[in-house]
Amino acid sequence: MCESIYHQEKHGYPREVHGSYGYGPLAAYFAPLPFLPFLLIVISLFQPTTALSTSHQPVFAHSLSRRAPNNSTPLLECLQVSPPVLSPKPCQQTLMVHTFGYSYGLPFVAQYSPPGCDFNRVTINFTVSSAGRQFDRLGHAWFNDTEIFRTSTAEPTANGIIWTYTKDMSNFLSLFKGPQKLIFDLGNIVDDTYTGSWNTTLTADFFTAEDVDPADVIFPVSSHKSGSDQPSQFVVPDVQALSALTLPQNAKKAVFSIAACGQATEEFWWANVLSSDTNAFGNETTLYGYSPFRELQLYIDGTLAGVAWPFPVIFTGGVVPGLWRPIVGIDAFDLREDEIDITPFLPALSDGKEHTFEIRVAGLDNDGNGTAKLSNTIGSNWPVSGKVFVWLDAEGSVTKGTVPTITAPEPAFDVSSSVSKGDNGSVKALDYSVKASRRFSLSSTIETSEGSKVVTWSQDLSFWLTGQLSNAGNDQNTSQSTTGKDISTTNAYSKSYDYPLWVISSYNVLPDTNFTIDAKMGRGKYVQQSGSLAFPSSTETFDYTLLDSEHPTFVGTQTNNWQNGTAHYLGSPALKKSFGSGSTEQLYSLEGITDPTASGVDLYRRHIVAINDSVTYDQEVVGNSMHVSQGVTAAVAQGERTFARVGIKAMLGRGPL
Repeated sequence: MCESIYHQEKHGYPREVHGSYGYGPLAAYFAPLPFLPFLLIVISLFQPTTALSTSHQPVFAHSLSRRAPNNSTPLLECLQVSPPVLSPKPCQQTLMVHTFGYSYGLPFVAQYSPPGCDFNRVTINFTVSSAGRQFDRLGHAWFNDTEIFRTSTAEPTANGIIWTYTKDMSNFLSLFKGPQKLIFDLGNIVDDTYTGSWNTTLTADFFTAEDVDPADVIFPVSSHKSGSDQPSQFVVPDVQALSALTLPQNAKKAVFSIAACGQATEEFWWANVLSSDTNAFGNETTLYGYSPFRELQLYIDGTLAGVAWPFPVIFTGGVVPGLWRPIVGIDAFDLREDEIDITPFLPALSDGKEHTFEIRVAGLDNDGNGTAKLSNTIGSNWPVSGKVFVWLDAEGSVTKGTVPTITAPEPAFDVSSSVSKGDNGSVKALDYSVKASRRFSLSSTIETSEGSKVVTWSQDLSFWLTGQLSNAGNDQNTSQSTTGKDISTTNAYSKSYDYPLWVISSYNVLPDTNFTIDAKMGRGKYVQQSGSLAFPSSTETFDYTLLDSEHPTFVGTQTNNWQNGTAHYLGSPALKKSFGSGSTEQLYSLEGITDPTASGVDLYRRHIVAINDSVTYDQEVVGNSMHVSQGVTAAVAQGERTFARVGIKAMLGRGPL
């Protein structure tokens, strides 16, 4: 379930519109992307939104369209920009066909059995349709107590939306090889206010292709509720996210992954303020604290074993809904997991005894005088789970070695804030900044049947943010970036990443009680990776059958992903109606790296623009083949949105946490 930020607490407008945000170095991130010249986006306010029907129809678009209230109207096809994934269909199995209506505490549950075909690769196809009024919702797929897929939904229109997302699941091969209890949780509310159900179909394709070296066994770090047919995520900080595991004594490689995302008061953690400033505008304005910085931490037997500074996912109701239809935010349909190589701990973990694995989420505590430290808690709430992927040595062998040497100095923080006041003494603006850096490393010598070797894991992370709140907290401007580099001797793994984000938003109440929200945003996800840990890289899962020639052997992957947009929202509580418009542009590229010193090989590029719910430009390049759709014609006018026949504050309910 995707929750709201402080603007709704104060003003009581619907969850689907909210803001907090900033400005950043936009031009710097276009340089690596040789697409067509940047398109100037022009917005027509109050223009009716429109639907899109393209030639790229989802696998189940025809069957699911019959569930829409008006089957003569093409459904608006939503999408997350991503490269094509190898997914032949010699052997396919339907795992779920289910409608999630009022579904809090009522997940879909079924028994999975492996197909009767040979396979070493698996992909899933998740197709969803919905019509009516509904918030974005969070979904989890589990095999018993192991989370295998985390997703969220687009927000529907009255005439209906549809999307399909394909994901390679080969890293979970050991689970797909045996029987499992499938639990798919997609909490939702359907009543006279929230009318949209989620009509879902989940299929799996099984095939044989180039091996991606999946783990031999996977251990969940979760709340283990599958026995009662419930999903097994922990909700931090309400509970301690800890599991005790006994690993095989012949493990030769181990990787920990963390699935985590903020919800409720933590959904927009990246727009929060320092805890010392939560009352900067008085008690009538609610600001959320613990700073706009978050750290995911892994503890093994109470010892810090690695960290992750999360990517700021924005769900499809975030900032202004017009930004995310039909192009959703980066990773909105596929919430990626962070990985930590824990192979240096194997000499200690291979003793045949139980060891504890704990996930923590930290923000910042500050004293208001420029001093900050990691907090022991954060707001509500973070659904989290973890997994230990283990690769086995020869049967009967026992992994030995040295106790890991850990170098983990406290992270360095530089925080500041100041208020400026008007002539009457009231706070005019709150300016704040946060800088953070951390280095972490661990190493040990492990002895397996393959011999003795030194294994290491190191991380070098930095974060900066500048922000301002003004207009009694109704206007926010934030600009930030998270950068890092993770290095492991395992599989010669290296990952460098940069997550820039800027958002400017303005909320205004008009004399007739109507209100408006205007926002601009730019965000990116830039990753260069060599080798792989638990999850295969995009070059390992890419559909090379679409290329005209054989592909070379790649040692690395470069992905560049950038979105920018502008949106407007007008709410009219008296008329129980709202009007919106928006434009979004996205540029994505995937390159295979054959030599770290040479330019990458283009595999996939996409430059797409949507204005007022319609894709108006779409350039897609696969290898040397290009397809351009320019001036795409909208299929059907969507018309205006309508508020429910209740007070605005009553529309904030999101069901049980």
